[in-house]
Amino acid sequence: MLWLLLLQVWVSCLPLGHSEVVTSFASCPQFFYQKTFPNNALQPANSVQICQRYKNQYFFATLYDKNRRIPVYSAYIYQLGNAPRPQAWLIEPQLMGKTYPEDMEKQSTFLHQSHVSLEDLKKSQAVIEDYKKLIGLTHGHLNPSGHQPTYTSKLTTFTLTNVVPQDEKLNNGAWSRYEVGTMSKKSKGCRTTYVIAGAVPGNTPIPGGRVNKPSHIWSSACCETSTNMKAWAVIAENNQDQVTLLTLGELEAKLTKLYGRGQVSLFHRDCPR
Repeated sequence: MLWLLLLQVWVSCLPLGHSEVVTSFASCPQFFYQKTFPNNALQPANSVQICQRYKNQYFFATLYDKNRRIPVYSAYIYQLGNAPRPQAWLIEPQLMGKTYPEDMEKQSTFLHQSHVSLEDLKKSQAVIEDYKKLIGLTHGHLNPSGHQPTYTSKLTTFTLTNVVPQDEKLNNGAWSRYEVGTMSKKSKGCRTTYVIAGAVPGNTPIPGGRVNKPSHIWSSACCETSTNMKAWAVIAENNQDQVTLLTLGELEAKLTKLYGRGQVSLFHRDCPR
């Protein structure tokens, strides 16, 4: 009986769920159509896979570039909802190491509770201060809060591991029209719409020199209807208010040239190119 009691105590001490910074997206495959991940042609040298977790639940997935301090892409499921837009920014504690909390946290809360200095946090990721001197740029969500249904799911998109410096006119103009209008029209009839949105690294940083300004912003989607498969994509240069609508195959071909690391594949082969 004693050994059984000890076993129960040991099991109760095990951590719940999986680590947020993971060795494979296999920990959160539900955000990828047919559990198929983009191939390695997008992956920079110093990158990490993140199952974006909050309150012990996964909400989307991100490949994060630690050198440029921007996401390579975020993968999520498109769902609309009327919850209010949050006004807070989160960081990823486990980018500092596995001993830190698994869930996203507010920067101020994490620094206070973990007794970590801001300078130490800055070594692992972008921080709120990096975005305070933007000129003509704004926070560009790869997984936008408007594509999430609840307040909590919207809040999780306000993590700096899901954000890039995006041209302000583009973000508030043509890109917003795509996220709100075109996505709604294109996804009609879809059972579940899977989205992978990303940013092509540019050659210059934003003020402060720590965060890369992408040259392009792109997004792609794939879904199954009652009769067939659908896929579509867009890309925009990150210095003008214009979005180009593409087929999935056309976007993959463009990204193959822009990244220069081999043929890019974003979705499962069933998604029409």
